[in-house]
Amino acid sequence: MFDNYNQFTKVFRMARDRVKESDLRKVHIRLIGNRGRDARQYNMRTTSEVAALIVSDLSETNVERDVIVEHRSDGLQRISDLNPSFMAMQYPILFPYGEDGYHLGIPYKCNKGRRQMKRHCVTMREYYAYRIQQRESESQTIIRGGSLFQQFLVDAFTAIEEERLPWIRNIQPQLRADLYKGLRDAVVRGDTTPSSVGRRIILPSSFTGSPRYMVQNYQDAMAICRWAENPDLFITFTANPKWHEIQKFVDQIPLQKPTDRPDIESRVFKIKLDQLMRDLIKLQHFGRVIAAVYTIEFQKRGLPHTHILLWLHQSDKYPTSSKIDKIISAEIPDETSDYTAYAAVAEYMMHGPCGAANNKAPCMNGGNYCSKKFPKFFYTETTLSEGRFPIYRRRDNDRFVQKGEIKLDNRYVAPHNVDLIVKYQSHINIEWCNRSRAIKYLFKYINKGPDRTTMIVEEDISRNRGNDNREIQRIDEIKSYLDCRYVSACEACWRIFQFDIQHRTPAIERMAFHLPDEQCITFRDSEPINQVLNKEDVETTMFTQWMHTNSVEEGAQNLTFAEFPTKFVYNKKDKMWQQRKKGKCIGRIVYAHPSSGERFYLRMLLNIVKGPRSYEEIEQSTV
Repeated sequence: MFDNYNQFTKVFRMARDRVKESDLRKVHIRLIGNRGRDARQYNMRTTSEVAALIVSDLSETNVERDVIVEHRSDGLQRISDLNPSFMAMQYPILFPYGEDGYHLGIPYKCNKGRRQMKRHCVTMREYYAYRIQQRESESQTIIRGGSLFQQFLVDAFTAIEEERLPWIRNIQPQLRADLYKGLRDAVVRGDTTPSSVGRRIILPSSFTGSPRYMVQNYQDAMAICRWAENPDLFITFTANPKWHEIQKFVDQIPLQKPTDRPDIESRVFKIKLDQLMRDLIKLQHFGRVIAAVYTIEFQKRGLPHTHILLWLHQSDKYPTSSKIDKIISAEIPDETSDYTAYAAVAEYMMHGPCGAANNKAPCMNGGNYCSKKFPKFFYTETTLSEGRFPIYRRRDNDRFVQKGEIKLDNRYVAPHNVDLIVKYQSHINIEWCNRSRAIKYLFKYINKGPDRTTMIVEEDISRNRGNDNREIQRIDEIKSYLDCRYVSACEACWRIFQFDIQHRTPAIERMAFHLPDEQCITFRDSEPINQVLNKEDVETTMFTQWMHTNSVEEGAQNLTFAEFPTKFVYNKKDKMWQQRKKGKCIGRIVYAHPSSGERFYLRMLLNIVKGPRSYEEIEQSTV
């Protein structure tokens, strides 16, 4: 069939012949796991999924991919991933007729009802998001690919990321940034070419998953913590491949398993997550929620999960042990009186068996102790430890769950809320954290960044010499230890569908602060410096407009700079503050540029100064 209908078959046969004729060294990649099984970002995967290892950080290196073929007369030819034939050559079984893949210039379908957009052509992300959908009227070759479909997904996502980075690095106009004062001094010195001043902007915090992106989200979470004090509940919600919604959809294709469809697993998990957040915030399952933060993770376990932090209203907190017991349980429900709850806890919230009962469990560190510190001890009531960590009630009431030949009692139960696990039929771990010393750790934990793995490249130099058939010992030479991004198929689908990996409410306004004439200015390489300085409103910033608004709005004079977004909205286009009509927002002051006096002024702005109309009034207020 390939010989008759696929135009790339002969190309592959030539490549095969080339490999057979050449004396090529055998090189392979081996994953190493000497960091321990639970080394967070660098642990080994625990499922047989197909994933991509991206060498080095995408934020630092221009990672390029290509397919190189040797033409009989023209020599080596490189096939770019933007070439329509790239995916057909990479995945001939998924594209059996050599169909075109993504290429530049694919127009949107003409639709009179579609809102007008500046862009008229399909992006690479939109193309792959369209191709991996299941439609009754179209061929299902790609989504029936099994493990090859997973490889196609991670390959498509990495191709998308690699095309975004050159746009940031090369295609966008060459931008520079410098202080207003610095540009003014450059003009005085006679430097009028932009290439002589400023610093380049390479990878902004708006690039999802970049180091700056993670740091900014961590700082935003800490800003919410400063505004609403410590969070009350820490929730971990994990996807369940046995959800009937997933199974019902997968059953439409015979012999297909949920693991064959990471796209469906990701989409159903997003639906469940949205519903869970609605239950927590709008329906007030635990009471009135004033703030919430969550992040999505795709560890090497094959399924996505999320970490959620909730801040409750002052009147709906749970400061005592008896009130904590009303929302969090670490016990097995009674099988006779509430079998539904018993079955849910037995299925999703039991840890183990581990410890002496099973020293080969995945949670056992070298067979010595459980990394999750199970089994716990029996306690008659909930208490708080010296570090203000909750010790949940686990009574010795003879209730147990049978796991094989081992009986698991209340010491093996993960803290949970019965109503939530019954409704969502999934692992939902809930921890009370209001008075814990680990608040900063929680914020860093949920913003730690993507998973990675460690690998080494080994060369097999086993050779036979003469008539000696003894194999020379293989030398495991470590070529390089590479910090590799680990991209699973579920994460690839999540990002291709453009689902958020970070969420927070209320919104955060990042408010740039600067000293006089030290605001940061962005300009193009082609713009003369004196022309940049003569632009209209070049001296106008969010901070200077705050002082101007204080002089014309009476209500503004009772707010500090950080409190200003609660009552006003900054219009970036017109560079002015306007009265807030709806919504909730809090401010977070960020440094516009490092300087010796900023820390002093920043402390004054946060704690003392309200309604200043100039820098002079700020200085007078600090006396």
